[in-house]
Amino acid sequence: MKDLSILIIDDDEMDRYLLKRMLKKSNISGHIFEKSDGKKALDFLSDYEGNRSKYGSDFPPILIFLDINMPIMGGFEFLEAFSILRGKNNSYVSSVFTMFTSSDREEDKAKAAAYEFVKGYVTKDKISVEKLEEVVKLCEVT
Repeated sequence: MKDLSILIIDDDEMDRYLLKRMLKKSNISGHIFEKSDGKKALDFLSDYEGNRSKYGSDFPPILIFLDINMPIMGGFEFLEAFSILRGKNNSYVSSVFTMFTSSDREEDKAKAAAYEFVKGYVTKDKISVEKLEEVVKLCEVT
């Protein structure tokens, strides 16, 4: 079983639940943080010292699953804000993203790939245990 710290950013509670079940079936365990929109996730990640003291080595998350279409702050807005945060705090350099979205649009795939820390892109309707294992390998966290 692979032990990873994971953050799931998705406004759909059922999608977060299903992803957590798939992770478990993939023998991927560890601390799983969940946030329902990009703003909450950004606020969470911005409190590096507080979260590091609270969660120890489980923070910051190594693998981050990010939805694109969310209220308040969507995935692409979040990626832009995270780029700035990452530039200010080297501790986030090891965090890698996989887009976890219902969008299969080539434009969205290309836009996500423009960020060097986005290593994967999975559409929700094509998620499987095998795909998650590929994502973990792709993200170089195995």
